[in-house]
Amino acid sequence: MAFDLLIRNGTVVDGTGAPGYQADVAVKDGKIVAIGKLSIDAERVIDAAGRIVAPGFIDPHTHYDAQIWWDPLLRTSSVHGVTTVMLGNCGVGLAPCAPDRREVLLADLTNVEGIPLDLLERGVAWQWESFPELLDAADKRAFGINLGFFAPLSPFRHLVMGEDSMERGATEAETGKIAALIKEAVAAGAFGFSSSNVKSHVGYKGRPFASRLTSKDEFRAYCRALRELGKGVIEIALVKVPGKIADDELEMLDLLLTESGSKVTYTSLFVRDDFPEAHVEMLRRIDGLSKRGAYPQVTPRPLVSYLDPRNPFLFSHYDCVHALFNASADAQLRIYADPDFRRRFRDDLAKPSVTQTNWAYYVVEEVTDPALKAVEGLTVAEVATRRGRDPVDTFFDLIVEDRLAVRFTVTMLNGKEDRIADFIADPRVMIGLSDGGAHIDQMCDAAYPTYLLGKWVREKAVMSLERAVQRMTSEPADFFGIQNRGRLKPGKAADIVIFDPDTVNSTLRAKATWDLPGGARQMMIEPTGIDFTIVNGAVLYEGGRDTTARAGRLLRSGNA
Repeated sequence: MAFDLLIRNGTVVDGTGAPGYQADVAVKDGKIVAIGKLSIDAERVIDAAGRIVAPGFIDPHTHYDAQIWWDPLLRTSSVHGVTTVMLGNCGVGLAPCAPDRREVLLADLTNVEGIPLDLLERGVAWQWESFPELLDAADKRAFGINLGFFAPLSPFRHLVMGEDSMERGATEAETGKIAALIKEAVAAGAFGFSSSNVKSHVGYKGRPFASRLTSKDEFRAYCRALRELGKGVIEIALVKVPGKIADDELEMLDLLLTESGSKVTYTSLFVRDDFPEAHVEMLRRIDGLSKRGAYPQVTPRPLVSYLDPRNPFLFSHYDCVHALFNASADAQLRIYADPDFRRRFRDDLAKPSVTQTNWAYYVVEEVTDPALKAVEGLTVAEVATRRGRDPVDTFFDLIVEDRLAVRFTVTMLNGKEDRIADFIADPRVMIGLSDGGAHIDQMCDAAYPTYLLGKWVREKAVMSLERAVQRMTSEPADFFGIQNRGRLKPGKAADIVIFDPDTVNSTLRAKATWDLPGGARQMMIEPTGIDFTIVNGAVLYEGGRDTTARAGRLLRSGNA
């Protein structure tokens, strides 16, 4: 039997955590058919001498729900060796949706995930109303990589409850209808359901994001739907202060685990300057729940974002900021200049919040007013010192002076990078949290696989290469029930990444590209050291070049 593809002479790191070994890998009809010393002919042979041959990486946390309709490659993730992404996280998504309610779901994606509204209006192809119809529409398309979906709770609540979903918990009758729809979605192939508990998730017209108002009785009903089906997991944006976990949040995890009989992954665990031991304390507090299947999501990178004053998502957890969302430019300028707004903002700064506000982490990245060019590259703290002004006033003054055009680079969390080593090797956490597809004009964390391999494996030796690969392949595959991927083994799907262990890496800083519909901006990080990415047996990238192969598939729970 001639193979379609033969990968020769590489070091196979199979995703199980076992030591790497030299072997050939043969592929036919999209599957791995043999691993060992092989001499049968193949239509194509790749010489992987000096390279690692590993399973394709699985990204557990993305928001490409809209982007898949105009970008089948999902390059921000796939270029880093990712071959499968999970969508529909944090209760945000595009189905189910009646035609007259699309505005609400698009506004949620804009406010919660920072995706420009005009881009969504141009790019989303509405070919569905129900969630099963969304899966069927995706199944008919050709993608570069594989897609798995959660059933996001906010659209389900909105379909049944209308605008009341942003005001209150569901009645018993409404809960029954929502639970039936979730059960239908998971039966059709969703990998479970997702939700949000985070105050910074502000939805349509600045109102509370619908899944934030889900009652405990509702959650019990939705968890029972999974238990009755015998499949599906839960993802939730849980902790209101990333890096810390409150008693009521621990109680929520216990409820979800107990009622579903399944597993839960939640966001998020970070290193914080303002609470420097909080991540250590969280790991201690969740130890018992981790043994039952609850895993916080982490990123191995400092969380670096561009801040656009027109879309101040970084401050959306502050009540005083909500009036800025979906407001006109003139209205936003008036708010930023308002002394009362600044006073309330200072009051909010004094409270524990989603991000830490250290003005030495806020860099003036770019301005348009020539009179302000001297401050480019300086931190807000430095500009405040030069001007003899308070940092808060300085920050808002710059926004007003540059008429909303100024851009800042902000290290939001994980600023003390060496402390990341405290948790990335810990088996109680899930590595991922790229947020791919979200905040696309502000940040790019989708580079985490290459950064983990370059920074934490090769440079810092925090974990072995085999363990790092396992953390990004078989671990998420096992968690989500993706049985056919995540390991290099005969019979498994041929999702493979070939990389140079001596050069694989990526930078911290993203660069702007303008390659989205209508020339919209997207932040992008290019990797080094990724030689080939193979999806379902087809070479997707060769030396960083897109081959135009589109062999990715929709993955459905139960037969993934």
